[in-house]
Amino acid sequence: MEENLEATFDATASILSNSKSHIWQMFNPSTFDVADIWELLIRFLFNAAVVTFIIHLLYYPKSRRRDYYFTFSLISVSVFFLIFLLGGVKLKVGFALGLFAIFGIIRYRTESMPVREMTYLFVIIAISVINALAYHLLQALVANVLFIGWIWLCESTHWLKHVASKLVLYDRVELTSPERRAELIEDLHKRTGLDIRRVEVGHIDFLRDTAMLKVYYIPDDNGGNSVDNMLKFPKEGQ
Repeated sequence: MEENLEATFDATASILSNSKSHIWQMFNPSTFDVADIWELLIRFLFNAAVVTFIIHLLYYPKSRRRDYYFTFSLISVSVFFLIFLLGGVKLKVGFALGLFAIFGIIRYRTESMPVREMTYLFVIIAISVINALAYHLLQALVANVLFIGWIWLCESTHWLKHVASKLVLYDRVELTSPERRAELIEDLHKRTGLDIRRVEVGHIDFLRDTAMLKVYYIPDDNGGNSVDNMLKFPKEGQ
């Protein structure tokens, strides 16, 4: 009995000793590679600067959505650290591709994410992965500059004129006939003040004298409108 107690005591003491040694190794400054810490800091600051530039100067001026500003920023930080701190390159690449697949499937199912926001989400993830995995920072710099240049080109109104669309429940069905399209556009312009380019006529309800129209117009600020395609007033609190 005493021998069993001694053996148990020795085993417990050995485990505690090994645990203390392992914990000390985890926090022992001499085991840290200073070069790795500097690489992490430099890459993180570089990624943060690029992502902030894209979000603050390219995305935010048009949308003014602070919720997505917050989302994109934290997703970038999370993806960067997850990719950078994972063990093997194959695991990192697999995890990165998995992130693309997951976000492509769920699309934040609690709320429908607009196409523009979803595109920026993929861009932010891609840039964070590149900045964490790039073998040389010069490669990452070139890739980031090309990313920013292409985003700016696509967002520029000199390159593409943005045409927005709005669903309108219209009450003058007599103007929906093709030969009176000019009168329809003129009436919509007077009542909405929009620079309307064309109109598509959808469902017509002659019993209620209403028609569903899709109006294409040039927005004043060239930005997105999150309620353009809403057919009902949102409930209180939404």
